[in-house]
Amino acid sequence: VYGIFKAYTTRVGSGPFPTELFDEVGATMARVGNEFGSVTGRQRRCGWLDLVALKYAIQINGVTQLMMMKGDVLSGFDTLKVCTAYQYKGKTIHHLPYNIEAENVTPIYTEFKGWNADLTGLTTYESLPQELKEYIAFIEQEVEVPIKVVSVGPDRKQTIMR
Repeated sequence: VYGIFKAYTTRVGSGPFPTELFDEVGATMARVGNEFGSVTGRQRRCGWLDLVALKYAIQINGVTQLMMMKGDVLSGFDTLKVCTAYQYKGKTIHHLPYNIEAENVTPIYTEFKGWNADLTGLTTYESLPQELKEYIAFIEQEVEVPIKVVSVGPDRKQTIMR
């Protein structure tokens, strides 16, 4: 069962989004990732990758392999963050709580060194920046599912198979 996810998290419309970024980083993700609704043109909400939510999606769907899209969008950030747990009512949890509203949930992040490279012309996993390979390895370790495809641009030819 293939699961497709972005290297960061996006949402459309209202609702809970613990890792949402309200700063220039989120605006840059939206701009570089072309995160605008195809019908309305409305900007999507962008934030750091939320592994708590990704693990849940993997679990309920029985995902056995992952495909990571938009790895190229994260190029140029000095630091990347990945949410690995939540602070919820004074406790650290690694699952989605019943009430995920912002007043109850604070993301707990692991930080990574970013990379500043144009990935769009790369064709092999070996040619990816070491920082991106470490990012991918961390996600695989945390979710316990292999990432078999990494997208480095919007074109079909910008897809790296592992």
